Amino acid sequence: METLIPTINRLQEVFLTVGAEVIQLPQIVVVGSQSSGKSSVLESLVGRDFLPRGSGIVTRRPLVLQLVNVAPLQERLKTENGVKAEEWGTFLHCKNQIFADFQEIRREIEAETERTSGDNKGISPEPIYLKIFSPKVLNLTLVDLPGITKVPVGDQPEDIEAQVEEMISSFISNPNCLILTVSPANSDLATSDALKLAREVDTDGRRTLLVVSKLDLMDAGTDALEVLLGRVIPVRLGIIGVVNRSQHDINTQKSLEDSMRDEQTFLQRHYPSLASRAGTRYLAKTLSRLLMHHIRDCLPELKTRVTVLSSQYQARLNGYGQPVEDHSSTLLQIVTKFASDYCHTIEGTARYIQTTELCGGARICYIFHETFGRTLQSIDPLGGLTELDILTAIRNATGPRPALFVPEVSFELLVKRQIKRLEEPSMRCVELVHEELQRIIQHCSSFSTQELLRFPKLHDSIVEVVTGLLRKRLPITNEMVHNLVSIELAYINTKHPDFTDAAQVCASVNSQQAEALDGGMRWKNEKVAEERVAAAGFGSPSKGQSINLLDTAMPVSRKLSAKEQRDCEIIQRLIKCYFLIVRKSIQDSVPKTVMHFLVNFVKEHLQSELVGQLYKQQLLQELLIESQDTAQQRTEVAQMLEALQKANNIISEIRETHLW
Repeated sequence: METLIPTINRLQEVFLTVGAEVIQLPQIVVVGSQSSGKSSVLESLVGRDFLPRGSGIVTRRPLVLQLVNVAPLQERLKTENGVKAEEWGTFLHCKNQIFADFQEIRREIEAETERTSGDNKGISPEPIYLKIFSPKVLNLTLVDLPGITKVPVGDQPEDIEAQVEEMISSFISNPNCLILTVSPANSDLATSDALKLAREVDTDGRRTLLVVSKLDLMDAGTDALEVLLGRVIPVRLGIIGVVNRSQHDINTQKSLEDSMRDEQTFLQRHYPSLASRAGTRYLAKTLSRLLMHHIRDCLPELKTRVTVLSSQYQARLNGYGQPVEDHSSTLLQIVTKFASDYCHTIEGTARYIQTTELCGGARICYIFHETFGRTLQSIDPLGGLTELDILTAIRNATGPRPALFVPEVSFELLVKRQIKRLEEPSMRCVELVHEELQRIIQHCSSFSTQELLRFPKLHDSIVEVVTGLLRKRLPITNEMVHNLVSIELAYINTKHPDFTDAAQVCASVNSQQAEALDGGMRWKNEKVAEERVAAAGFGSPSKGQSINLLDTAMPVSRKLSAKEQRDCEIIQRLIKCYFLIVRKSIQDSVPKTVMHFLVNFVKEHLQSELVGQLYKQQLLQELLIESQDTAQQRTEVAQMLEALQKANNIISEIRETHLW
């Protein structure tokens, strides 16, 4: 089980190389108010002076401290040619540099802090990573954070308190970290800001351990026994009291070994019942034990997380594709795939089928049979034609002579007017299909041909070529659809098999009128009606009045005679019958025309058009320039994938027996 903490340390190093925080690793985060003794507690755990000291805010950047237990120097020299020092440290930002002098470690921490935080009390959230190797330490990973402060000093901003608390929360909100809260014994525990922050993220207290520092600085006659026993504020993982070195001890360079002996003496004298469960040595063992158990609990979830992320990043890397080596084959491959995806989208055999809306061939089918079909069905065969219009057309067709029969010219004139109304929806159908073919370009580049996103210039060129091909075919298709209507207008085929015979229509209308009117009175009524109409419409002017008949407007509405009604009825029936025949023909032929002249032509000639215009030696380099974002993202994803694979290998080395 002792191998678990070094394993987590190795994982931390792996992920630090890519600068990512996708995996939250188990660690111990030290939280406390300014000057509560956090740094002193850490130095006691290490057994060496190496942290910056002084008054006010000293820790101004997070310090990730990895303690690694190694064999003593004499034993190591027998087995390996490693570092020839009993204890040493290394920084992540100083690669391959070993610090055997702990005063140099302190100076390096101060210099690195000032590099990003300035030299006048400013803070920075960027961590410093320090690893200390010693035979005197237990395997631990600790994070020392800036102390909680209230009033800004020096270059600190006005919201320094909020900034520090936000930085602390970003570390302790990780569910895989243990929270080591440090609170001085000479202050009221109920006012501890560190405990308050810990309670906010760890409500049930499963991750919080309390260290009561400065036990020797309490007022005379008081002690911390009630606090240490958990009677004031209970802490689930325990409360451990420690005695820090005073500033006088530091100034006189009192060794940590002497300080620990004095600490044990103090505990035996003032807290004999708790002496075995207090002090720095007990704290180190407790932290190591808690961290190992915590890692053991987190490991299964950690392994699952690494595996899931590995597959996700592998899929992302595959999506970015490999760097281009052979420009010719790459261009041909992308162009061919785009043309294939375009055709498959029209045919409905594409891999990426949308479920939110109709697309491609399905939408074209919808345009033909729903949009266009319903529009034609909604057109009234006699729309815009009044009985007076029909009567006027009949009179104009007969000239000066009264008509005995319904003139054929009037029927042709009126039916052509109605057939002309079919042209506009037919042209609109072509326009809608053209728009859908344009939308398929975007669909293919977004969903199907992901490689196009890597090469913006190639994408723009393909869109331009396909758009140009569609634009070239649009007027040809429009002209053909226009010709379809013109063909119908050119020859009114009254001998069409489906067209009702005019004689039958006349006989039908006459028989209906005969049933409606009494046979004996029909002629008389008709005569009287005509005389009344003549009197009303074309009566002679009275004496003394002059009138110009050419200026007399045709009445907007009037009662028609039986003969006029019969003629109108015949014309209306014939127009309706013939219009339905033409509408049926147009409804069938327009989709066929659009498919042949536009859709199928584009499908058949798309690939050859793309290759002909884009596959040119002088364009290859220019078209296959990757966007900077894609190249950078591929590099980052590849690095992260490599880190995840290393992490997976490290976790896989742990056997079940190591967990117990």
